Amino acid sequence: NNGVDNVRQINDAVRYAPVSARYKVYIIDEVHMMTGSAFNAFLKTLEEPPPHAKFIFATTEIRKVPVTVLSRCQRFDLRRIEADVLVAHLRRIADAEGVAIDDEALALVARASEGSVRDALSLLDQAIAHGAGRIVAADLRAMLGLADHARVVDLFEKVMKGDAPAALAELAELHVVGADPAVVLTDLAQFVHLVTRMKLVPEAAGDAAISEVERVRGRDFAERLSIKVLSRAWQMLLKGIPEVEAAPKPLAAADMVLVRLCYAANLPTPDEALKLLADGGGGEGRGGGGPAPSGGPGGPGGPGGGVRAQAGGRPQPVLASDNPAPMRNPFAEPSASAMVLSSLEELVALAQEKRALMLKLALERHVRPVHFEDGRFEFAVTAEAAPNLAQELTQKVSEWTGRRWVFTVSREEGGETIAERQAAEKTKLVSDVRLDPLVARVLERFPGARIVDVQIHRQAAADEGESHEDLLADERGGDDI
Repeated sequence: NNGVDNVRQINDAVRYAPVSARYKVYIIDEVHMMTGSAFNAFLKTLEEPPPHAKFIFATTEIRKVPVTVLSRCQRFDLRRIEADVLVAHLRRIADAEGVAIDDEALALVARASEGSVRDALSLLDQAIAHGAGRIVAADLRAMLGLADHARVVDLFEKVMKGDAPAALAELAELHVVGADPAVVLTDLAQFVHLVTRMKLVPEAAGDAAISEVERVRGRDFAERLSIKVLSRAWQMLLKGIPEVEAAPKPLAAADMVLVRLCYAANLPTPDEALKLLADGGGGEGRGGGGPAPSGGPGGPGGPGGGVRAQAGGRPQPVLASDNPAPMRNPFAEPSASAMVLSSLEELVALAQEKRALMLKLALERHVRPVHFEDGRFEFAVTAEAAPNLAQELTQKVSEWTGRRWVFTVSREEGGETIAERQAAEKTKLVSDVRLDPLVARVLERFPGARIVDVQIHRQAAADEGESHEDLLADERGGDDI
């Protein structure tokens, strides 16, 4: 009834006074669906309405209503209902109808309705019919195609740890019990948003629509994850959800989104990468700090190839590795051995685990160890070291280990830095390989070629007949290359 003829019928009927009431009230729902001619036919009546007539227009698309109509009306914007108010309203209805429904199920209805009372009542009506008088959260999730909140939180934790196999297995189990992959990713994005809000606005944990699992574990994640990591996960999910919805095989597309998220969990944030480049770390492995892992991007064994030396065999030219050593994940729990430090290398590993990348670089490049024992470290520094390095180490390491540490700068010369030692070891190894006749012929055959890295290829050595005992001896520091 949105045409001009319908409006003319109203214009004819509105002239007559009501018979049994003070006013005639005309309620037109979805008024934006009226045609342009119908709106024009209404203007005269709206401008000079009879004193006994009241018009109520309802719409969810206010922008589609002509300005000429809006200017003749008083406007009331109905806001979305807050979750706690909606839950209380649904509880009163359920009690009046004699329906048993738990609090978690009510919270699910309130969340799924997104603040709309009409949608909430429709969902509650469907749930009552589906549950035959008793509604539990598990049945409601099955009806709505939602995933269990606890399992979504488990999936979030696996993704933030970079554990791709476990994350894919969790998604597959959710899909088996009926959860839509796109809905799972949407729930995952909502939880990322919840953790971000809890980090910035701790009072957000009091929302009635949040389950107890989300409230408790969300607070824990908010303390342990940075805004940068959460923002990156949100952006990737925001781009991945439409891909899953449009994909011919949604589960496969959702798997690929989770793989991207898990891989990104092991990458430094953009500002950390820029700091590494500014500090001269552009040619280092992911995460920065020290010489790049063998085969890492931009490091030895990167594009351009290199030479691989076999234990007990001849060196062989190798291509760049496709499996660079992953950076420690910041979300992972520190191991028990990390709390008792016995060397500078363990201290560097702890700094990387805590994602203190600039501190890790300083330990590798500017610290010359003098005396190290658990709880105390005396060292010399290079000329490029920050003046407050000892104070920063004392504060950070004491906080990480949960007990007091003392770091002092010595006037003694100290030993080599980690970067110097690794550079010297690499130079010696390259020099030794250069003497091999096969390598010498390769370098002669390809003018301009150079050796960028040497790797110990133990599998090839075993294939050539080297005994298990010889390999063990090589692991213990044997000098066969």
